[in-house]
Amino acid sequence: MSDLADLFPGFSSHHIGTPNGHVFARVKGDGEPLILVHGFPQTHVMWHKIAPELAKTRRVIAFDLRGYGWSSVVKESRGGSGYSKRAMGEDILSIADEFGLTQFTLLGHDRGARVSYRFALDHPGRVKKLALLDIIPTYQVWDRMNAEAAMRVYHWPFLAQAEPIPETLIGADPRMWQESCLAGWTAAKDLKSFDGRALSHYRAFFNDPSRIHATCEDYRAGATIDLAHDRESLAKGETITCPTLVLWGEKGIPAGKSSPLDAWKALAPKAIGQAIHAGHFLPEENPDDTLAALKAFL
Repeated sequence: MSDLADLFPGFSSHHIGTPNGHVFARVKGDGEPLILVHGFPQTHVMWHKIAPELAKTRRVIAFDLRGYGWSSVVKESRGGSGYSKRAMGEDILSIADEFGLTQFTLLGHDRGARVSYRFALDHPGRVKKLALLDIIPTYQVWDRMNAEAAMRVYHWPFLAQAEPIPETLIGADPRMWQESCLAGWTAAKDLKSFDGRALSHYRAFFNDPSRIHATCEDYRAGATIDLAHDRESLAKGETITCPTLVLWGEKGIPAGKSSPLDAWKALAPKAIGQAIHAGHFLPEENPDDTLAALKAFL
């Protein structure tokens, strides 16, 4: 993948050791630390349109989740065991240890937002602020699953199916499947919002069978382990106590008849938020408005 374009000029590159292997991160800037956590089916590259601006006033750390991009794949994971959002959050702890961070802000999109909110629940003293892009809590996704929702987010039950069904079907044409997700979740239903160089990064990682398996394990965890963790937090009355911003696309995945903020009342009762004129991929479809909302919050 050495022929892939560098979309983070001026950022340093790091391979950070973890109990699972390593995570790859790009780092730039001084000031308050801000960790960016990407989603599916992408890599840290999804932040390339907004990370340089954020790095002007903060220390920005954009990393690849385990199994994604250039980070290590979990050697043995079945039924989502290595990809629960609690387990993936352990890599954030490794990053914090590497850079000597006691507190930091988390900005997550899609699966990365799920890692981020679980981390905020599990380690409340570590997260100064939390920003979540285009998601509602995992338990809410499953509680709201009906015929209409299943057609809109069919990838949730599909990717969570037992190995090797989704891996085999996706592996027949990974580029087609990945790009159907990328295009289908934008407001325009095409790939025009994505820089061609970024698409090359996404295609490169998703062409590896071990990483296709990793993304399926991510969703298997979402249907089982993560769901159980959400229900445990609800039963214990645990809530996210740090300032929390929820942004969603006007035509994004969680947009619907009610505000996504309503879905956060139980786990993040003090969350604030707004819609952005975009589909699911706010930082790439509408970086200007996304940046403006984030800057006002941060």
